[in-house]
Amino acid sequence: MPHRDGRGSKRSKGPDLPLMMSPSVCSPAQQCTYYPPHMQMKTLGLSKIKRLSQTHSYGLMEPCKAARRPLPDTACWCLDLGLPSLLNWTTGVMAEMNLTLVTKFLLIAFTEYPEWALPLFLLFLFMYLITLLGNLGMIILIRMDQQLHTPMYFLLSHLAFMDICYSSVTVPQMLAVLLEHGATLSYTRCAAQFFLFTFFGSIDCYPLALMAYDRYLAVCQPLLYVTIMTQQAHLSLVAGAYVAGLVSALVRTVSAFTLSFCGTNEIDFIFCDLPPLLKLTCGESYTQEVVIIVFAVFVIPASMVVILVSYLFIIVAILRIPSAGSRAKTFSTCTSHLTAVSLFFGTLIFMYLRGNSGQSLEKNRVVSVLYTAVIPMLNPLIYSLRNKEVKEALRKILHRAKLS
Repeated sequence: MPHRDGRGSKRSKGPDLPLMMSPSVCSPAQQCTYYPPHMQMKTLGLSKIKRLSQTHSYGLMEPCKAARRPLPDTACWCLDLGLPSLLNWTTGVMAEMNLTLVTKFLLIAFTEYPEWALPLFLLFLFMYLITLLGNLGMIILIRMDQQLHTPMYFLLSHLAFMDICYSSVTVPQMLAVLLEHGATLSYTRCAAQFFLFTFFGSIDCYPLALMAYDRYLAVCQPLLYVTIMTQQAHLSLVAGAYVAGLVSALVRTVSAFTLSFCGTNEIDFIFCDLPPLLKLTCGESYTQEVVIIVFAVFVIPASMVVILVSYLFIIVAILRIPSAGSRAKTFSTCTSHLTAVSLFFGTLIFMYLRGNSGQSLEKNRVVSVLYTAVIPMLNPLIYSLRNKEVKEALRKILHRAKLS
C-alpha cells in the first residue's frame, strides 16, 4: 500500500526494512528519512549509510513535518538516531540490495590446485620444522657461549625469536588451508592474526636496522663502540623496537578492521593480510588507508633508511683502508647481515611498497611464502654458515656433547 506524508501526497513504499515506519508515527527521538529506492549500496557505501541520519549529502534528510516536497519517487521512513538502530537499518538495506556484511573469511589460497595440496603441505611443514629448530638452536647457542654475549648477537637472538613467532602466526594457517582445501576464519580470529602478523613483522624489521647501526659503530667508531653500545643501551633499543611494533600493529589493525567488508568473503591468500582484505571493503576507506600507510612508513622505509645510511658510512670507511686484505676482512663481518636484509626487505618492498596496478595474485602468494616461510628458515643458516664466531661456538658445544 502506498502511504502519504503529512500533506497527504502519495509516496512509493520502500523495502520492508527494520525500524521503518509511517512518517505520522515518528517520535521526537527519530528522524524522518527520505531516500531513493534505487539507491545503490555499492556506490553509496556502508560508511555513508551510517551517516545518513546526520547529513544532507545523499538524498533529503528532514523532519517529517516539513512542508516542502522531497525529491520525486522517494520513500519516507522514521529512523532512530542511535547507532545500534542505525546499524540494524543498514543491515536491512544491505539485505534488500542482495549484499551481506562479512562476518567470516574463507581462505582459498592454492585450492585451485588440489593435486598439489599434499606435496605443498609436506614441503611447508618441513620448512616450518627447520625454522623452529634452526632459530631455537641459534637462541640456545648464543645463550650458552660467552663469546657471543655481545650486542650484535643479542640482537640476533631477538631476530631469531621474532622469526619463530612470525612463522608460527602464518605457516600453521597455511598448512590448514592446504590440508582442508580452504579454511574459515571468524572476524575476530582474522583480526587477531593480522595484529600478530603485523606486530611480529614490524619488530622483525627493527632488529635488522639496529644490527646495521651496530655494524656502523663497530667499523666506523671502534674506539667508542664499548661506551655507546652498553648493556643498558642495547636493552633500551630492543625495548623501543617492541613498543614501536606494538603501537604500529595496534593502530593498523584498528584502522583495517573499522573498514566495512561486504559481498564475497573469499580471500585468495594464505592468511589475513592487508592487500587482500582491502579488496573486500565497501564504502569509503581513504582515511583508514592513509593511517595504515603513515604507520607503515615508520616500519619498512624508516628501517631501510637506517640500514642504507649505516652501510653508506661503512662502505666509505672500508674504502679508506689501504690494505685489500683488511678491506675484505672488515667487509666480511657485514656479509651475513647484508644477505638477510636483502632477502627480507626485497620481498617486503615487492609486496607492500609497489602500486596496485598489474599485481598478480599468484606472484603475491609466492612472495608471501618467501617472507613468511622461506626467509625465517634461511636466517639461521645465513648467520651460521657465513659467521666464524657462530661456527666456532657450535664446534665447542658439539665437542662438549661428545665428551659428556
